Amino acid sequence: QVRLVESGGGLVQPGGSLRLSCAASGVTFSTYGMSWYRQAPGKERELVAVITSVVGGTNYADSVKGRFTISTDNAKNTVYLQMNSLKPENTAMYYCSALLLNTRRRYWGQGTQVTVSS
Repeated sequence: QVRLVESGGGLVQPGGSLRLSCAASGVTFSTYGMSWYRQAPGKERELVAVITSVVGGTNYADSVKGRFTISTDNAKNTVYLQMNSLKPENTAMYYCSALLLNTRRRYWGQGTQVTVSS
């Protein structure tokens, strides 16, 4: 059974940093694509970053390139999103997602709130 548990969100001032964590159980990173999405109030959920260990690739939304970094720790079965130079428009609920590559079934965590405000 897949379970994704996010943590690390909070209130941060503009220009600050946060690191989000996603503890993934029931997931083998070699068979899943792991990603972070976010959803701001009144807006649709959007892809922030994705990492696919099997091909060693990462991809980012244009708005976060150069500021956010997605990574995995296989020993801890955890996915991270390092967020630097945060802006007020980055305020959103951030969700971890796992996509089983062979069936395209997607799983979601419960989300962690990030608020960027002075």
